[in-house]
Amino acid sequence: MTSLYAIADGKLRPATRRALMKESLIEDWVAADPALLGLDALIIGRQVPTDHGKFIDLLALDATGGLTIIELKKDRTPREIVAQVLDYASWVRTLSTPEIYERAEKYLKTRLVTAFREKFGEAIPDQLNASHSMLIVASELDPASRRIVEYLSEEHGVAINTVFFNVFEADGREWLTTDFLLDQEEVEERSERKVRPPWSGYYFVNAGLDANRSWEDYKRYGFVSAGGGEFYSKRLDQLNIGDKIFAYDKGNGFIGYGIVTATKTLAAEFMTEDGPLLQQPLKAPGLAHDADNPSLAEYVVGIDWQKTVEPSQGKWFKGAFANQNIVCKLRDQATVDFLIEEFGVES
Repeated sequence: MTSLYAIADGKLRPATRRALMKESLIEDWVAADPALLGLDALIIGRQVPTDHGKFIDLLALDATGGLTIIELKKDRTPREIVAQVLDYASWVRTLSTPEIYERAEKYLKTRLVTAFREKFGEAIPDQLNASHSMLIVASELDPASRRIVEYLSEEHGVAINTVFFNVFEADGREWLTTDFLLDQEEVEERSERKVRPPWSGYYFVNAGLDANRSWEDYKRYGFVSAGGGEFYSKRLDQLNIGDKIFAYDKGNGFIGYGIVTATKTLAAEFMTEDGPLLQQPLKAPGLAHDADNPSLAEYVVGIDWQKTVEPSQGKWFKGAFANQNIVCKLRDQATVDFLIEEFGVES
């Protein structure tokens, strides 16, 4: 159960949890910004008609070309929604790449290849719908429905999860929070384990270069970082000392190969050879954002960079692996072989 407190005059004031006045608002919000669900995805359909006379609330496409079914509980009972989303998935898995183009372009009112490149900064994969996942959006689920979702994911590797929306009110203000029933990355890992090849031993890491993160800082002080919420920063927990990583810059390709030298720590506590990281002349001083809030602050992992290139010279080939996750295991052998050669990695 999520709790929320307002801080006023040095004292905590508990916020009151209440129901959302119009549950349909959630669909509007997610359609406008799927990042509310932790998704780096492009919405390609809303109230999508199936061949069974039903309608999927939202259909999304991720950077790998996989589809995500997003279904709101609305006025249905929890058990009904679990059965419904599974029924939708049985239909979605049959969609061909041309069918996805047709439906997406009707909704987007533009070419899918254009919308995809604008969203992800790269060309759309040749094949779409190689995988699909399901997200149930609800304020709560009954214990039986929770057990069903957990069972499908944990025992059978089904890519299904639940996102809980909670509304809190205090002092005339409202807040919206989101929580996953299961760790989404673990859900994806379990579902992909069935069909993906063995792990190569290398990690894929999104550099996330922006106003808060500079490639020049990464190289000079030896680190990678993530922050802005635990959903992002906790992905760094996967990296341990000695792990080998390839850093990826969205829209440019792979820009560095390195070895982990220090596990995840707050940026404010990370020590460089010249002293505390945040006391250095950083190119991206935004790295210090929310330093007093551990949930939102930036976290870093130490990296000994073996070889790097400028983002404009990023290493890439059509069909190379890319993913919206901050950290994940590299399993695509063609991409691994390419990167080993390009960055001169010794086996």
